[in-house]
Amino acid sequence: MRLVTFNILHGRSPERSEVDIAIFADAIKSLDADVLALQEVDRNQVRSGRADLTAVAADAMGADHHLFVAALAGSPGATWTAATGEEQPDSAAYGIALLSRFPVTSWEVVRLPVVPGPAPMRFPGRRLPSLVREEPRVAMAATIDAPLGTLTVANTHLSFLPWWHGHQLRTLVRALQATPRPLLLTGDLNMGAAKAARVSGLTPLGEPSATFPVESPTAQLDHVLADGFDGTARASVRQLPVSDHLALVIDLE
Repeated sequence: MRLVTFNILHGRSPERSEVDIAIFADAIKSLDADVLALQEVDRNQVRSGRADLTAVAADAMGADHHLFVAALAGSPGATWTAATGEEQPDSAAYGIALLSRFPVTSWEVVRLPVVPGPAPMRFPGRRLPSLVREEPRVAMAATIDAPLGTLTVANTHLSFLPWWHGHQLRTLVRALQATPRPLLLTGDLNMGAAKAARVSGLTPLGEPSATFPVESPTAQLDHVLADGFDGTARASVRQLPVSDHLALVIDLE
């Protein structure tokens, strides 16, 4: 089984201001993923041609089972607000998606703790921290009937604030305690492998692989963490013509 996690930068490359849907679809198809976790996913946004990028990806990889979960509703710079889960199916939104070629028997959505108000963040080259407003974060989990047996795959995109994303990860792991094992928790965690393992108590799969930034990757922000998986895992990264991240590919046996 091939599991891929990929922060898609709403389907574009850092060099382009707009999304080419054909290039995005070809990139997803080339991954040949059985289960695909996507972050920074647009739905009905002007900047991505008002496409449903989850549906485009599902068609490209041949995934009959897929779900998009909005973290933000509306459009950036206009009506950008925290999503509640009550949005209309075709409303403009931005969030995460999980897609599977294998049957999904149940879905679960976890809305993660929100940073209370503007927060201090240190940036390289600046002596004093700046106040930033973090966006809402969400996670999702699917119970999948896979060739390896029944398992749970979770997907999330955590805060970039180093003093907050650990809290979100601990919250997510607690929320998933009752889900079927093996559990594979994946996504852009915005932290390194050592911290992700320490905070979650889960085991990173595959050898460490830098995934960001795409041109000269120096940090692994994208991970697959496991609980109860006793098979083998081979990790690789893939540079594609979309995103400022590399895709992290985990082949499981």
